[in-house]
Amino acid sequence: MALKTFNIEEGVYRKFSDICKGNGMSMSKQVEFFMKSVVEEEPKVKKEYLQKLERIRKGKFIRVHNFAGRYGV
Repeated sequence: MALKTFNIEEGVYRKFSDICKGNGMSMSKQVEFFMKSVVEEEPKVKKEYLQKLERIRKGKFIRVHNFAGRYGV
């Protein structure tokens, strides 16, 4: 493990420290869990979104060169 230094707003640090202490959690472990969730875990929404986007791309479309002329807008 490596020791890292971060600049964090004092008020935010105090509040987070109190939450961790109140729940018997290690502050550094909570930060590590957050960082892992950002870099290692693929959000479920991402996969579903990409599947939906692929279905849209494969959809049937009508090419319209003059929208106003065709639809009277």
